[in-house]
Amino acid sequence: MFVAWGGLVVLKGFYDLTVGEPESNLYAPTAWAFVSRAQWKRYAAFEVVYGAACAALSWYLFRYSRFVPETLRRERESSEFDPFR
Repeated sequence: MFVAWGGLVVLKGFYDLTVGEPESNLYAPTAWAFVSRAQWKRYAAFEVVYGAACAALSWYLFRYSRFVPETLRRERESSEFDPFR
């Protein structure tokens, strides 16, 4: 789940860094009136870092999951509770 989300966000971030622009440019009288290019690049860089962090978390959890046993077997404790008494 994290790797899929991280991959999508990284791709969107790289798109925004290269050719993307904010939706406010569609409605503003002049392009880049509401959001400056520096703000947009900072947001796109955040998307790339966030997506990379999600992908790294998925890699870490995958590596950690190899050390965790699938099932844990224990002796069943006898209970003194009897609902039919």
